[in-house]
Amino acid sequence: MLEFPLNIGDQNLPPLSMALGYFDGVHRGHQQVIQKAKQQAIDKGLSSAVMTFDPHPSVVLKKGQKPIQYITPLTEKIKVIEHFGIDYLFIVHFTEEFANLLPQEFIDQYIIGLNVKHVTAGFDYSYGRMGKGNMETLPFHSREKFTYSVVPEFMEGNQKVSSTRIRNLLKEGKIDQIPSLLGRYYSTSGIVIHGDKRGRTIGFPTANIELNDDYITPPVGVYAVRIKVNDVWHNGVCNVGYRPTFNKENVKISIEVYIFDFNQDIYGEETVVEWLLYLRNERKFSGIDELVKQIEKDKLNALQYFNENRQTSKKG
Repeated sequence: MLEFPLNIGDQNLPPLSMALGYFDGVHRGHQQVIQKAKQQAIDKGLSSAVMTFDPHPSVVLKKGQKPIQYITPLTEKIKVIEHFGIDYLFIVHFTEEFANLLPQEFIDQYIIGLNVKHVTAGFDYSYGRMGKGNMETLPFHSREKFTYSVVPEFMEGNQKVSSTRIRNLLKEGKIDQIPSLLGRYYSTSGIVIHGDKRGRTIGFPTANIELNDDYITPPVGVYAVRIKVNDVWHNGVCNVGYRPTFNKENVKISIEVYIFDFNQDIYGEETVVEWLLYLRNERKFSGIDELVKQIEKDKLNALQYFNENRQTSKKG
């Protein structure tokens, strides 16, 4: 069960074991923190909880920057955390007022005030104004009202697993390296919208996807993907870009998926795209024939990938 208490001072909450963090991506390092909090709940006879924040602190603290994009926007983050069987999820609205709380005020109001008896956080977690509170100051600020666990950094490939590392891989198009850090394939959700329908005229009808949240979009190019429509997974090829063969001027970036062996009307349907492998950059072709030949090559390259990764293509 997930619960979103409106009154932060609610005294009717059971004793909690709580994981603290922003958790963008809910990657393997974050999962260590959440699983530790859940295990502590079992060991101590407490209910399990996660506290996270929305929006990203930089939205409030660094005004004037371009809008932030997320590995897991809030709705996606909630879905991922649900899979861990956590009893309570607290989403704190990150505001200037919240950012200015003294470390002791944060602990008193948001930890002790929520009947938290055990706290779990990563070694680098900080809290309170200017991040002055950290895991070293936590024993002092706890007022001996709760115990705590510190989760060390989680390594993969001799580097710390972090949201920043995953963001950089996404921006570089190295999406095949992400599952070892994220614990799953990077995915985005969106609605199928009407496009210019040129794909069907050349034998490759595509589903135009409009993302329904502030996801990080992989860079312009062509990808092997899987797409879930009506709870069924299909293999396909996705083009992210500006369709330069048809568009002389750059317009809004598009996400178009050519779904293999598929012929259904799915306009308005909710989809999930799993990003598996970068195939090539987007480029302009001299004409339709050259474009069609390239799409055939892309399909063959993607099929080769799926054949070599049968467990991936049969998932779901």
